[in-house]
Amino acid sequence: MTTPDSPEPVADASATSGTPERRIGVYICHCGGNISDYVDVEAVREALKDEPGVVVSESPVFACSDGTQHDMIDDIRGRNLDGLVVASCSPKLHQVTFRNVAKRADLNQYAYTQVNVREQDSWAHPHDRSGATEKAIGLVRAGVAKTRLSDPLEPLVVRTVSRALVVGGGITGLRAAIGLADVGIQAVVVERAATLGGWVGTFGATFPDDASGAEEVAGLVEEIRKRRDITTYTGAELTGKSGSFGNYTVELTLHRDGSDKVLSLEVGSIIVATGFDAYSPDDGEFGYGIDGVVTLPEFKAMVDAGPSGGLTWRGRQVRSIAYVYCVGSRQEAGGNEYCSKYCCTATIHASLQVGTVDPSIRQYHLYRDIRAYGRNELLYNASREAGSTYVKFADDQPPSVAALPTGGLAVTVTDLLTESRELTIGVDLVVLVTGMVPRDPSRLVEVLKLPVGSDGFFNEIHPKLRPVETVVDGVMIAGCCQSPRTVGESVSAGLAAVAQSAALLKKGFAELEPLVARVNPEKCTGSGECLSSCPYDAITSIEWEGRSIASVDPATCKGCGGCVPVCGRDAIDLLGYTDAQMRAAIEEMVATERPKEPVA
Repeated sequence: MTTPDSPEPVADASATSGTPERRIGVYICHCGGNISDYVDVEAVREALKDEPGVVVSESPVFACSDGTQHDMIDDIRGRNLDGLVVASCSPKLHQVTFRNVAKRADLNQYAYTQVNVREQDSWAHPHDRSGATEKAIGLVRAGVAKTRLSDPLEPLVVRTVSRALVVGGGITGLRAAIGLADVGIQAVVVERAATLGGWVGTFGATFPDDASGAEEVAGLVEEIRKRRDITTYTGAELTGKSGSFGNYTVELTLHRDGSDKVLSLEVGSIIVATGFDAYSPDDGEFGYGIDGVVTLPEFKAMVDAGPSGGLTWRGRQVRSIAYVYCVGSRQEAGGNEYCSKYCCTATIHASLQVGTVDPSIRQYHLYRDIRAYGRNELLYNASREAGSTYVKFADDQPPSVAALPTGGLAVTVTDLLTESRELTIGVDLVVLVTGMVPRDPSRLVEVLKLPVGSDGFFNEIHPKLRPVETVVDGVMIAGCCQSPRTVGESVSAGLAAVAQSAALLKKGFAELEPLVARVNPEKCTGSGECLSSCPYDAITSIEWEGRSIASVDPATCKGCGGCVPVCGRDAIDLLGYTDAQMRAAIEEMVATERPKEPVA
């Protein structure tokens, strides 16, 4: 590992090429037919069994099964294997599985290579068995060539600070802070607004159980006051981060009485729970701007006000309402193509509240699809039973809204449930069911280097396997800053981030991947080109033997490899994916020839 004080000279990895003493085990998975239905797995096994350095070549039906894992461990121990190659599915799915197999067999886990022959081969070429088989042979040979040149690497061990920063004081952030304190980790909550609570703190009754959002938040704030391990800052924001994983130094800017005060503190992890913004329609969009056309948040505030004498709009009694769904969500390319997930149920719940205030109010729900999933479907059934009328329109035939000369509004829609008849409905109020949009992420992207998806929300590593982790070690995301979701789903994500933080911080140390960039000081000329190429600021310039060279902080480096190609002297290598390893893998792929006889 390179350190700023004493860079290690790096041996030329190409000198280790062609090492016949390597003993590698190769396992080509059938994947229950996902691979073997399109690739001749036995032909791949036969082609690999005599490959230099390969001493085991097997083709299990399920490589990830418990029985096959035990067989691998027995082979590693019994055949003295020092390398492992598994040709199966995506590394995103089972890389950790097979690394653990290597560790259980006392084999260095970084001497393992997973070759993706499912997504990259069998699923990509379902109608060319011969070509898919040839490609699989090349892919596995490339994996073996890379493994031959693998070096034993060890995880980087760093000390961690038992304190977490929670960015965002909405219900997700507040619940996360309480969870952190309850497991013995100090929590610091920073909220940009003047008060805690976010959107939920402004709500009255919420679905599915009519619990008051404002009361829920008040209860959480009271719980926070009872815990000495939680500190909250309102009217403040995160404006800087330095240091490395487990030992971040964050800069908070507190806005006080017209001036700013800067506060620095050390934290071990960061949970981002910055919430969302509501979609704001353009003028004229579904009649927005016409008197009597309101958005869902505006309507929710009206209903939560709890009028005792019925529902009114600007002094006029409301006798009929039309709800237009999917405003700002599920738009054509160029708009917000995602479903906002919560707004169908929120609207249905609000309509039930209206029915409680005045059952005689006529309510029309104009929708593309109703997505009140799970137990929320019970609310949908209750709404219909209470007298609400549901009108389904086509994606390409949205309703139109116009003001009537005599007062009120006219909503014209083609109803797919009544033989596509065009209906004109006169109403007193139109509610545009607006969804969620991401808050401007630019500041946090700049400070935390968080990745943002095409929809504008922050991206996790994997939605199922690592749902709250980001590519920045120790920085988690939770709630509606990563995608539209309900209160319950947001709180669950916040608690998942708490569990992840506890797993990282409670031990007092953490292990990081050693697959990081390394500088050869003998080759480095100190040009500085690599410094500007690193998006994580992991590379600095230091003095070494009387000259300036680049140095990589392994605890900050994320192993993206962006610095490697910009170095004109080839002075930077990426451990686990060295130039020598990748050249050897490419050469094996190029050398693979199509079988002379078609594979059956």
